[in-house]
Amino acid sequence: MNASNSLKIDLYELTMAAGYFQNKVDARATFELSCHTMPENRSYLVACGLEQIVEYILNLRFAEEDIAFLKTLPVFRHVQRGFFDYLKDFKFSGDVRAMPEGEIFFAREPIVQVEAPIIEAQILETCVLSLMNIESVVAAKAARVVAAARADGVARGVIDFGSRRAHGPEAGVLAARAAYIGGCLGTSNIYAGRQFGIPVYGTMAHSWVEAFDAEGEAFEKYYAVFPENTVLLVDTYDTVGCVRKVVKMPLRERLKGVRLDSGDLKTLSKKVRAVLNKAGLPHVKILASGNLNEYKIAELVKAKAPIDLFGVGTDMATSRDCPALDLTYKLVQIQGKNGMIKYKSKTSPQKKTIPGKKQVFRQYDKKGIFVKDTIGLASEDAPAGTRPLLRPVIRAGELIAPPPSIEAVREAAAAKFAQLPSGFKDIYKEQSVKIGYTKTIARLAP
Repeated sequence: MNASNSLKIDLYELTMAAGYFQNKVDARATFELSCHTMPENRSYLVACGLEQIVEYILNLRFAEEDIAFLKTLPVFRHVQRGFFDYLKDFKFSGDVRAMPEGEIFFAREPIVQVEAPIIEAQILETCVLSLMNIESVVAAKAARVVAAARADGVARGVIDFGSRRAHGPEAGVLAARAAYIGGCLGTSNIYAGRQFGIPVYGTMAHSWVEAFDAEGEAFEKYYAVFPENTVLLVDTYDTVGCVRKVVKMPLRERLKGVRLDSGDLKTLSKKVRAVLNKAGLPHVKILASGNLNEYKIAELVKAKAPIDLFGVGTDMATSRDCPALDLTYKLVQIQGKNGMIKYKSKTSPQKKTIPGKKQVFRQYDKKGIFVKDTIGLASEDAPAGTRPLLRPVIRAGELIAPPPSIEAVREAAAAKFAQLPSGFKDIYKEQSVKIGYTKTIARLAP
């Protein structure tokens, strides 16, 4: 990330920062990012986006052109020159603790914890929330979609096809990363493939077929260029009739698959499978796409539709039924120079927060299945039989260890998902989670 990212924040982050500077408020503050309430019809969420958050924090700088622009804003008319000098030399010097990417989390649990001089911690708010939102919401959606595709125990794959419907190119790239961590096989997004090492997939559009006088010609021309990677889009005109033609073409010998993008996917996939099998092509895969989500996929799986792969776009890249999480970044305590800690919380109705720098302790049963979480102060010992979820990531402005590979994060996410009780994986109804509080936290809570 370059210096221009410094202004991709809300104005009030910098008005508060200027206010802290001129009033000499230099206390060490702790902010916690959490999801205030669980989204409707979600029983769990997946922590995702930490690598991008860390990259943003460690590289955050204010370039001369950024500061020059800020000086043109009327709101900064009375701000002392020293504040702009402060921004010119800005470098994060605090600590960050967080749940590892791929971890399962629930409402009111701290996911990311920032402890730093209050100006530094405040400036981070907008981007930290934004990055965690897009990736966590898509990772959770992808986990649901992948689970639906494998509901009967068959390992069907899901591919992210959502870039063109994402909320901008950058969101498409981050959504592709999150979808892969959530369990997808790969993405159609080339940049995400290069940037993160995600497998890239793609077939053809209807425009390719329509550009030629006949389907057969379109397929032959495509095969001539991509003989080892040919997946044909067969629903431009007559789907079943098209497949009957394909199985008689020379390219059939090396054909990888066919894609269905419209119509009654259950009926069409069964008819197409029958044609392929009769022609001695049981190895040719059927890929289905076209406004799919976990519910439509679950219906196809239940109906035993012979579909091997699903391409999922809009619903996953935007998490259409839950496009944003109720994430908050709240001040939970301030430590003065004398070491005295003052606990901070909101007490307004429906927006109450829990004060104090916290830790989440997770408990599993003897089979390794999730039982409950307990929230306590970070200074407390872990209750018997639990493990803490928040881990140090940045200390005194320096990265503690390189981030894990995306493959390691993906594997971790799959392992954490497997540890959820079966009821949490039901896409049709919500499962309430057991979250307890230590006696210390209970006494502090408003």
